[in-house]
Amino acid sequence: MENLSLLYPQGKEPKCQALGDAAVNDLSLDYVLSRVAKNGYEKNLLKGMMLQLESDPATIRYRRDVFEDIMRFPALRERITATLDQLDFLKTIGASFQDDSAAPIWQLLNRLRELEVYIKCITEIYNALNECPVQSEGLRRMKAYVASVYEQSGFEHLSADIDSLLTDMDEIRSITLGVNLDSMMRPVEVGILSINHERFDHRGILQKFNRFIEFLPVIGDIMDGKHIGDMTKIHTSGVSASDDPLMQNLSRAVTDMLAPTVKQLKNKLSRYVDVSGYSLTRFMPEFIFYIRWADFCAQAMQKGLPMSKPEILDCESKSLRSGGVYNIKLAVQALCGEAKDIIRNDFEFTREHGIYIMTGPNRGGKTTFTQAVGWLFLLAQNGIYVPAESLSLSPCDNIFTHFPADENQTVNLGRLGEESKRISEIFAAATDKSLLLFNESLATTSFTEGLYIAKDVVRALRCLGARTVFNTHMHELATDLDEMNTIQGDLAVASLITGIHEGQRSYKVYIAPPEGISYARDIAEKYGVTFAQLMSCVQVC
Repeated sequence: MENLSLLYPQGKEPKCQALGDAAVNDLSLDYVLSRVAKNGYEKNLLKGMMLQLESDPATIRYRRDVFEDIMRFPALRERITATLDQLDFLKTIGASFQDDSAAPIWQLLNRLRELEVYIKCITEIYNALNECPVQSEGLRRMKAYVASVYEQSGFEHLSADIDSLLTDMDEIRSITLGVNLDSMMRPVEVGILSINHERFDHRGILQKFNRFIEFLPVIGDIMDGKHIGDMTKIHTSGVSASDDPLMQNLSRAVTDMLAPTVKQLKNKLSRYVDVSGYSLTRFMPEFIFYIRWADFCAQAMQKGLPMSKPEILDCESKSLRSGGVYNIKLAVQALCGEAKDIIRNDFEFTREHGIYIMTGPNRGGKTTFTQAVGWLFLLAQNGIYVPAESLSLSPCDNIFTHFPADENQTVNLGRLGEESKRISEIFAAATDKSLLLFNESLATTSFTEGLYIAKDVVRALRCLGARTVFNTHMHELATDLDEMNTIQGDLAVASLITGIHEGQRSYKVYIAPPEGISYARDIAEKYGVTFAQLMSCVQVC
């Protein structure tokens, strides 16, 4: 079971490409993960896993099925979550166990507590998986693995023994030492006579010593009884044990005497833990990944937002068909009480509609929708439910984005130079299986220059054959599709628009010719700035 993973089927190697910094920023990955994760550590963990975009359909389906099991059984999520803190606690105990400067008895005690926590975690996960009829290959293999550890390691008996040992050790209050003397009454050997559950009291010592000297008349004659009590009182110097030379020497003596026994016990426990699969802790990141996303999806669904299981198609078809799509950022806002009416859209990628030139009014939802398309791929290819009523898609091999850059990044090349450079880099890295998302690209130059460059970019996209959303303010770019589609290519260019209804932005997306002029007329009428409306104001005045 060494190759057991909840992310990869047995025998499957990763088929990933790393998401670039631009895509991470343009899709607002950090913003979303800040709501999904519980803390900074989890956020970085989830981010690191999502940056590696898996494109193998079999691996993606494997992940999706594991996630579906996690979604279907909230009780399983809760019980596994409860063990995560305990598994994390093992790291702290383990660090103490590795501290060579600690006393051996302390190291042994830490090892026992470490093993106690580990057994409880195994037992809890064992019971949780046994009580849920999981169906995914990943969790069924995990179930078999945990069962083999639990059932073949004598956990029931070992747990009882550890509990007894820890109870006994917690109750230790004193140690009785025996000292051998030479002919000059000097200590030459010391050994442990007993380990006791009561603290020593000098009165008890005195009584035992008195009984002892009854058998030594010579010593009894030499010693005056009034001095015996002083000689047998428990030694204390009024300073801490660490500062008392006598206590330091005693501590070293006890440590040295216990060292062989402790070392033997530690070795036995270490062998046991290694054999019983202590590496269960390596599954923590995978469990956290699935559980946190499952919790988020469940919360979104409680708000009435659809989150659906994606159907994963082969890569060659380069298709996507979806219903009721929305941007996951809106789900985050809804969970924070900041978003109300979330508009959902139907969307598809086909051979006839594979490269979209998307137009519409300012603040009409073009950027929001462009991000939503990227999140469909990012979530689906990580096996996570997607913000849609339904989705089937062919995986992409990577996501490339071209959104407006920060002004600080354009100092050397200028805005147009910086934008052009990034476009060139995207084409150098992308393949026909990639997903390309352009957001108001080439908007920083003059309209004539921007339109000229944009037409060449779209022609090149046609040759590349990668699925694309190219949202732009240049409505003219989408008016001559026939000419663009004469370029040899696998995917046809189509026009996609965001609409306006009765002067209001509808945020609905549909395939249709651009309507730039009508948008301007509707907005002008809404705000009373048509020629007739303005002249009416002039006449009134």
